[in-house]
Amino acid sequence: MTVQHFTPEGMLQPAPYHHVAVGTGTRHVHVSGQVARRADGSRVAPGDLAGQVAQALRNTAIGLAGAGASFTDVLRLTFYVTRWSPEKIGDFMTGVEAVADEIGLRLPMPPASLIGVEYLFEPDVLVEVETTALLD
Repeated sequence: MTVQHFTPEGMLQPAPYHHVAVGTGTRHVHVSGQVARRADGSRVAPGDLAGQVAQALRNTAIGLAGAGASFTDVLRLTFYVTRWSPEKIGDFMTGVEAVADEIGLRLPMPPASLIGVEYLFEPDVLVEVETTALLD
């Protein structure tokens, strides 16, 4: 196994992600920030945080697969969400849970950060996902 995820006793539990990832591979895969767009650039789920999270994760899975990786190889996820507020966590997690089985994302997720930002590169983009994976 290239990546082991866990949450040691004494760390915050439950959380929707593991607190620790240990990677033992030698090949790093970095997938740039993915948003809710199809390959042709068309928008997916305008104004819908859950729908955009799901599509951004689908796009991340495509990027990983292109490098011969999957979510089982992911060390870390970083989410950037526009105009973040704590009451949005339900919609955010709905998007994650809606697509997890489809893309092979185990829950709890790998170590993750959710960073609130004022805006991303276009006004209709609500979320962006970046990831790092490690392969043997």
